[in-house]
Formats: sequence, C-alpha cells, structure tokens
Amino acid sequence: MSTPGKSPSEDRSEPVPPGPTPPGRALHVGLTGNVASGKSTVARVWEEAGVPVISADDLAREVVAPGSEGLEELVDLLGEEVRAPDGGLDRGAVRALVFADDALRERLESILHPRIARRREAWARDREAEGAALLVSEVPLLFEADLTDAFDRIVVVHTSEAERRRRLIEDRGLDTGEAKRIMASQGDPEEKRRRADHVLENEGTVAELEASARELLARFRKEAG
Repeated sequence: MSTPGKSPSEDRSEPVPPGPTPPGRALHVGLTGNVASGKSTVARVWEEAGVPVISADDLAREVVAPGSEGLEELVDLLGEEVRAPDGGLDRGAVRALVFADDALRERLESILHPRIARRREAWARDREAEGAALLVSEVPLLFEADLTDAFDRIVVVHTSEAERRRRLIEDRGLDTGEAKRIMASQGDPEEKRRRADHVLENEGTVAELEASARELLARFRKEAG
C-alpha cells in the first residue's frame, strides 16, 4: 500500500519481450518479505484468483512431520525437548533455541532448506505438467537462502519495522524480546526492496494491499501468456 510519494506497486523489472512463456514452462514468481510484512495476504489473493501457490512454511512443516528424516535430524541437533507430545516438532521450542544462536540457526537451515527446495521444485514440475502458466512460491527467506535464480520475477511485500513488530506482539502474541530476535534474524528489508523486481508497499489497509496484489497479478498473467 502506498506511502507518501510512492506507488503501491513499484515496478523494478526489466522490459519483458512480447509473447507467451515457452510451451511447458510457467512463469515462476517468488513472493517474499520479512516476517509480518503481509506476504500471506498477497498469496491468499492470488490463490483465490486461481493461481497455484506453494508456501515454504507449509513445506517446512512437511519435511519435519512425525517419523521424517528431517525431524530426526533436528532432534539430533537440538535435543529431545523440541519433540512435541504428538511426535511432531515443537516449533515454539525451536524458535526459543535458534533465534538466540545464529550458528545453531544456520545449522538448522542447512537441514531444512535443501529438503524444502526439492519439494518446491517437484511441486512446480507437477503443476507445469498440468499446464499451469503461472506459479507462485511464497518463500520468506528467499534472499537469505540464495534462491533468486529459481524465479523469473521476485515480489517483495514491504512494511515498516515498527508495524511488523506491532503485528508480532499484538496479533501473534510474541513477547517483545522474541519479536526482536526473529526480526533481527532476517535480512535487511531495504536491501530486499532494492533487489526485487516488484515491491508491494503495505502500510495501509488490507483492502489496499489486496487491490495492489490483484493489479500486479494482472501483469503477471499477461506476461505468462
């Protein structure tokens, strides 16, 4: 959404040659932004419009499902205290450990990120085989995981630090210290804005963000042919 002097959607992409995406090859869009920026709202709008959307957070839950190799590797790394009573992963216990220890967080990511990437790639191949012309991957740590080459277009949803902190504390129930640690663990949001092809500013209402998301989706559909 707009801030004074800024368009709700900043277009940073290079000119796109005319014509549809090559047969069998979808336009791959990476959707990212720092925690509590509004990515999920944009993903929901696009999914409701009929676009196949995959969430890295959902895939992260799959790769640590009860009985999975990913879960057992995390338990080996972090200890039995991160195993939930139902046999799955206690995500709160994991957050408490890794967001206070950068080295430990990086080791955790080295376990999760390759597994998540393989599942996302398999999902994309399946959707392309079904004839999808446009695919969206919601990836919170897209830049941190060095995934820029995996996408044709990258969209960053940007919200001020103060507003994101408020959402984490008031809407998600985190304490101030945990909110600050999570925010500090992610990359510089201004650098992400500079590296993006498109930026959706999210400082206003949900309706404004939804309208900006629909406007950008129309452009992607035209590019995808």
